[in-house]
Amino acid sequence: MNKRKTGTEYEELAARWLTGKGFEILEKNYRCRIGEIDLIARDGRYLVFVEVKYRSDEKAGDPSEAVNWYKQKKICQTASWYLRQKRIPEDMPCRFDVVSILGSEIYHIKNAFEYAE
Repeated sequence: MNKRKTGTEYEELAARWLTGKGFEILEKNYRCRIGEIDLIARDGRYLVFVEVKYRSDEKAGDPSEAVNWYKQKKICQTASWYLRQKRIPEDMPCRFDVVSILGSEIYHIKNAFEYAE
């Protein structure tokens, strides 16, 4: 299976899992000229930008470790673009979550990182 297909499969799994936890999925694979965000959702009053990372086993390390500073910065820049494009008010509470899938285990890290310019 190619990486894009595998990524899409696990992003769908994460979306279903989050929906089961009460999230409302607004966007999947949001793309703009700056970058991509795997999932954008509502969790109560929060607009949540979600990065999904998958590893079949621990050989390549914990999936959440792949969301490094550079990746966080790209996600934040893309989130800013999304907020402007959708004309979402600046006072909308937002957060950045990571869904880490290791084998068949799903881990959700709420507020995994702060906004980085």
